[in-house]
Amino acid sequence: MAKAKLDHLDKQILKMIAADARVPFLEVARACNVSGAAIHQRIQKLTNAGVLKGSQFIIDPEKMGYETCAFVGLNLKNPESFDTVVERLYAIPEVVECHYTTGNYDLFLKIYARTNHDLLTLIHDKLQPLGLARSESIISFHSAIDRQLPIREMMTEE
Repeated sequence: MAKAKLDHLDKQILKMIAADARVPFLEVARACNVSGAAIHQRIQKLTNAGVLKGSQFIIDPEKMGYETCAFVGLNLKNPESFDTVVERLYAIPEVVECHYTTGNYDLFLKIYARTNHDLLTLIHDKLQPLGLARSESIISFHSAIDRQLPIREMMTEE
């Protein structure tokens, strides 16, 4: 995948909206010393280039009653079934991330469950029937770091 060509203005915009996605474009324009129309055009350019993938509100799973966050490594009995397994995983709402990986696992998941018991049920009833050779679960007590890619470090690259 080709790396996007970003100039100084693009990086300034990314830095500001990464810090606060709800910052008004006019405020970004003033800070960057350009017009509001220029900011709109740059945001559209960054979106079209795939640098920006939309905006969203982040829901806190714990506040919604999902107290268990787990990472689950899956080894498939039949690695050719990747696509089918991923389609079936997509249908499980508690699976919030699925990664193809190197190393010990064919797939690596991030899952939220209401309780540890619910996690066990999910693994037993929904994951095992996917044709797993084995799985390994790691429960997260707390996310110590959870952030976007730091744009400030990109500012020094030209």
